[in-house]
Amino acid sequence: MPAKKPHVIVTRKLPDIVETRMMELFDCRLSLDDHPMTREELTAAVQQADVLVPTVTDRIDAELIAEAGPRLRLIASFGTGTDHIDLAAARAKGVTVTNTPGVLTEDTADMTMALILAATRRLVEGERLVRRGKWQGWGPTLMLGQRLGGKRLGIVGMGRIGQAVAKRARGFGLSIHYHNRRRVPEAIEQELEATYWESLDQMLARMDVISVNCPHTPATFHLLSARRLKLLRPQCVLVNTSRGEVIDEEALTRMLVAHEIAGAGLDVYEREPAISPKLLRLENVVLLPHMGSATLEGRIDMGEKVIINIKTFTDGHRPPDRVIEGVA
Repeated sequence: MPAKKPHVIVTRKLPDIVETRMMELFDCRLSLDDHPMTREELTAAVQQADVLVPTVTDRIDAELIAEAGPRLRLIASFGTGTDHIDLAAARAKGVTVTNTPGVLTEDTADMTMALILAATRRLVEGERLVRRGKWQGWGPTLMLGQRLGGKRLGIVGMGRIGQAVAKRARGFGLSIHYHNRRRVPEAIEQELEATYWESLDQMLARMDVISVNCPHTPATFHLLSARRLKLLRPQCVLVNTSRGEVIDEEALTRMLVAHEIAGAGLDVYEREPAISPKLLRLENVVLLPHMGSATLEGRIDMGEKVIINIKTFTDGHRPPDRVIEGVA
């Protein structure tokens, strides 16, 4: 007699190919319409599921985990970041947590480079000028931006994505600098021709472009604080495709309003999906809807990792992408 399939609840709409495979393998309840679950829906889900498949839009805090039923043993998150899950509470409850690392590196690095180009060359501002019917033809001083070649790029967080950004940036003639919790191996520094800065403050004060590529943790909350943002040069452009909480968004907005830096490219926000009305009114910032990893290929790869993690766990083995293991 075949083993009973685990009851898997998915909180958001996933690509059809991923959902179809989940339905084949598991007793799966899919999200019929793509909206974030309410608190009440999440509570019901953790009380009924053997496996919960949340996304970054779901806040899985200690209070919610305390409400979980005895069947819940795995949270197989659809995404790389886990800052939306209270890992300590999950461990104490005996719930293992997995994520989907590695599959979004190239897509996020592509978007980071796109934002660097868009912000330095004022692409979106120019596009809006054309759409509003305000463009009156070429002019020698019209829409002047900054050349990338010969400029210095400071990468905050030299993990997989930071290194992928560095590889792309070298092709545009940027000089690579970085700050990281730990210095990367010498071989990687040599390959990327990267300069390591132990002091984040010193690096920020000398760069033309800053790319934020570190995860959000208690240690990185407002890592780019109001004080640190003041260190940026007036011609500097700041790009963030990591997490909004890493930057003091109010302080950044004040600097953009005052033109104390040249511009910014943001794919993430401190209180998303809410965006400051002041940011929305600015011309010197490119605003995207958290789409850095939004490729069909990437989403399918994420789904395949989720499936492997669930299948491995329910077969009695340690899932390959475990973040923490439950101890209860």
